[in-house]
Amino acid sequence: MRRLTLFILLLLLLVVFTPFTGWVFWTERHPDLEREFRITVQERLETWFPEAMSLPPELIGFIPRGDGGAANVPDVVLIHGLDEPGGIWDDLVPELEAACLTVWEFRYPNDQAIDHSADLLADYWETLDDGRAVILIGHSMGGLIIRDFVTRRRHPAAADAEMQGPPVGGAILVGTPNQGSDWARLRVWLEVREWLADIPEGRFSLWAGLRDGTGAAKIDLRPDSEFLRDLNRRPWPPEVPARVIGGQLTEPTPAMRASLDALSEELGIEDLPVRVEDWWSSTGESLGDGAVPVVSLPFEGAPAPVIVPASHRGLLVRMPFTDQEPPAIPLIVEQLREWGGGCERDRR
Repeated sequence: MRRLTLFILLLLLLVVFTPFTGWVFWTERHPDLEREFRITVQERLETWFPEAMSLPPELIGFIPRGDGGAANVPDVVLIHGLDEPGGIWDDLVPELEAACLTVWEFRYPNDQAIDHSADLLADYWETLDDGRAVILIGHSMGGLIIRDFVTRRRHPAAADAEMQGPPVGGAILVGTPNQGSDWARLRVWLEVREWLADIPEGRFSLWAGLRDGTGAAKIDLRPDSEFLRDLNRRPWPPEVPARVIGGQLTEPTPAMRASLDALSEELGIEDLPVRVEDWWSSTGESLGDGAVPVVSLPFEGAPAPVIVPASHRGLLVRMPFTDQEPPAIPLIVEQLREWGGGCERDRR
């Protein structure tokens, strides 16, 4: 009887995992076809279930952050990255408000193909005040949306702009994988994190993941993807200044240290933290900020990246066990001032 039960369990596991394994194997060999399939699924779902697939108004388009700023400085638009659960801009926005800047956050279905997100930004662009330049700030994949929008829609190098609206006065890319990131293959866990963040906000539903797209973005983010090859062939317009900021984990964060100490004590391995730090120091630039390697940050037409000690989210967000200001924030505020954005009011 026990053998029969074990056989049935093994058979069930085989039935469940064989299609999954086959799908993974096929997608690894045919990423462009997988991307096309995911885009088609999203378009069909939007046609068949328009209400269920529509994002709430507070999760789409330009969302004001703050009370507005001075009339003689550029606007700032913040663009988050893949499966961002919220909060990535919460430490930066007060600093931008203190600098008298008008701040908008652009929200979009962040799992959809990156060029679709850039097109959506273009659709909303003319709603901004065309009498004021706009400085774009993107975190992670948000920086790729900026690059695609600027080089293909608003400031193409060899053609006229496809749209009206304000010019782009500058772009700041923070932790952006301009040459791709293999961490995109783990997108499913980012999706789970986003769903968990939706629950206390009352936004969770069975349609929540599908409304954000069907995962084409994770294919675009892979190194040497067709999207990145096309994007990196386009020159960055010299009239639009750019700045690239990246992170590098030079040592475990305080939270990681606390976890390592607890694990070391539980397993009885006294030198576990030392072993991990030795491995950490040997990884060098390949580790980067934990999600984006340092070598993935540069792109042609932009100045060399400024590298600061930080994790991917720690570039912009205060991390647990530390009150240290996220290191990208003062660099952003300083750059905005150089580009004529901000007043002389003291920073908070």
